[in-house]
Amino acid sequence: MNIEPATRTALVFGGSRGIGAAAVKRLAQDGYSVGFTYVNSEEQAGALAETIAEQGGEALAIRADSQDPAAITAAVARFVDRFEKIDLVLVNAGLFRMNRIEAVALDELDGMLAVNVRGVYLSIQAAAPHIVDGGRIVTIGSNVAIRTGFAGSSVYQMTKGAVAAMVKGVALDLAPRRITVNNIQPGPTDTDINAGSIDMLSQMSPLKRVAKPEEIAGLVSYLAREEAGYITGASLTIDGGFTL
Repeated sequence: MNIEPATRTALVFGGSRGIGAAAVKRLAQDGYSVGFTYVNSEEQAGALAETIAEQGGEALAIRADSQDPAAITAAVARFVDRFEKIDLVLVNAGLFRMNRIEAVALDELDGMLAVNVRGVYLSIQAAAPHIVDGGRIVTIGSNVAIRTGFAGSSVYQMTKGAVAAMVKGVALDLAPRRITVNNIQPGPTDTDINAGSIDMLSQMSPLKRVAKPEEIAGLVSYLAREEAGYITGASLTIDGGFTL
């Protein structure tokens, strides 16, 4: 992988594994100095930062739980202290649990709302003052905001529907600064969340496969480009026709 000289900066919330790690690698390849948060996967986070450094890039791993507002604020402060500005924010941190409504406990409901909705909003709110005019904000939602074929998804679907709605209002708030705000809605992707279900999910897809994390990262890369500057407030579904 050839990494371009870094001239831009990207802060990724939830970047140590899966789609987040693929996005961190792609943004580093595109010439960004990247900071990314993690919660429990310290070894993976360190290995990812080290790999990017070995390839000539710059990456900063920051421990921060998106359920904790103070941790979000501190992560932004640490990033800005290191890199001075933010060109791109990617909010990928998320919590996935499945349970039928009669079995959802209050702490399960509160945890998913705290990470998947409040955490997304607070991450954008904390970062916004430091984003350069003309910068980019991208959230990672889910195609379940459109449709889910599985019982037990009500809380997760609610949170991802909220993100799809959220970006519209935030996009209007930040439009005077030409900061675009968009939401990517992946379908089933080959990450550890779906471990053990890849074959089943592949059979449900019109393309008979799930996404690679690098494909989602490619859409992040596109939304960061100059030619994507007229796209804002949009939710872009990338699910191989899963929701058709």
